[in-house]
Amino acid sequence: QVQLVESGGGLVQAGGSLNLSCFASGFVFSNNDMAWYRQAPGKQREFVARIRSGGYTIYADSVKGRFTVSSDNAKSTMYLQMNNLKPEDTAVYYCNAPTVGVGYWGQGTQVTVSS
Repeated sequence: QVQLVESGGGLVQAGGSLNLSCFASGFVFSNNDMAWYRQAPGKQREFVARIRSGGYTIYADSVKGRFTVSSDNAKSTMYLQMNNLKPEDTAVYYCNAPTVGVGYWGQGTQVTVSS
């Protein structure tokens, strides 16, 4: 079955960096788009970034220029390099497989940015 496992979250000071990973299994990783979402306390889950199967990337305006999404097909893993982090980036970050089907989410990884 489809499984998505995020890792790499943590506590970092404003201006710092983190690199999140999402390991995927149960489908052909190289044939599918992958995406990152996040959910802050008391807010709805929001789109962060997406990488299409061909490598094209899309970003939310709030992270453009600071975050970079990438993938390694040989490792079935998607990454999110987050630089110049801000307190408003604090959230649980989720991995998603939008072209595999509806409702495939990882368990999330907490990112906390202190000011």
